Amino acid sequence: MLEIRSLSLVQDGDTCLDDVSIRFEPGQLTTLLGRTLAGKTSLMRAIAGLVQPDAGSIALDGTDWLGLPPWRRPVAMVTQQFINYPHLSVLDNVAFPLLRRGVARDEARDRARDMLGRVGLADFTDRRPGRLSGGQQQRVAIARALVKKAPVLLLDEPFVNLDYKLREGLREELIDILTAETGTMVVYASTDPREALQMGDRVVLLSEGRVVQAGPPRTVYGAPVSVAAAQVVSDPPINLLELDVAEEGAEVTGLGAVTPADLGRALPPGRYTLGLRAHDLRLGGPHAAHVALTEVSGSETVTHLVLAGQNLVMLERTVTEHALGATIGIGLDLTRARVFDATGTLVPNGADHG
Repeated sequence: MLEIRSLSLVQDGDTCLDDVSIRFEPGQLTTLLGRTLAGKTSLMRAIAGLVQPDAGSIALDGTDWLGLPPWRRPVAMVTQQFINYPHLSVLDNVAFPLLRRGVARDEARDRARDMLGRVGLADFTDRRPGRLSGGQQQRVAIARALVKKAPVLLLDEPFVNLDYKLREGLREELIDILTAETGTMVVYASTDPREALQMGDRVVLLSEGRVVQAGPPRTVYGAPVSVAAAQVVSDPPINLLELDVAEEGAEVTGLGAVTPADLGRALPPGRYTLGLRAHDLRLGGPHAAHVALTEVSGSETVTHLVLAGQNLVMLERTVTEHALGATIGIGLDLTRARVFDATGTLVPNGADHG
């Protein structure tokens, strides 16, 4: 087990990691999900020994890592960039870390050749990286990391620079490859909630250098513990609406009076935030909203709306063109909203919906 305890890191006056504690289990793929600068890369670099944290500990099976230089840590890492040696063949690129560890040349090349076959590059062993496509170059980098058989594998958004179709295909192939790597602790960083939820056995949500939630994908998505967690795990962005509950009734800003039946629950008096996902808005409801932007992605349409001065996002599972500036009627299924109290903490109601 790899255990991170109370890790903190400040660089150039910016807090990169703030009291981060996580456990990574053997045979488990953990996705780190967060926006740019959330702390994902900083955490991986600290694990790999490329940066020295200001406080906290990193230990593998009880052995402290903070005193170990990077080359003595049993870690393999793949980054966003295609870091391959241009003067070496594909085969020698993959064999290089084994040769550096003293493995005999023939054995190193045999193991490298086997790994290249597993990532679909068996026919490219003699080529130089410069003669490969971007996707093929990233496969070389992944093969070089996997061939080390390190107990900890760090994948820092390895497909972010590739086009969508290539990224989808490589992601599926990587999952199949990693499934066979029993006992390896895989940490995969992503800014894409869909990718993180699909890939991980466990998801860790990071925001501004802090862990805001960790758990199985279904739990993290279905019951985000705070407004911050809901924002990290929602794509398109989650809609946030203000709710005031008093003894005489309740009102949602921009929507007017609502009842416990509208909300699917009764709440004590106070101020709340409703988190409503984009697919819980529908076309054709009673509220007049103005179209600010329409984005078509594949078979889905994301429409950005303005309702009573509030910005909302609606997801339709079809291709629809809404004219810019047009007024359309929308409905909001508030019974599906997550409810957060005045501190931004989830108010549970026992539901686990999507």
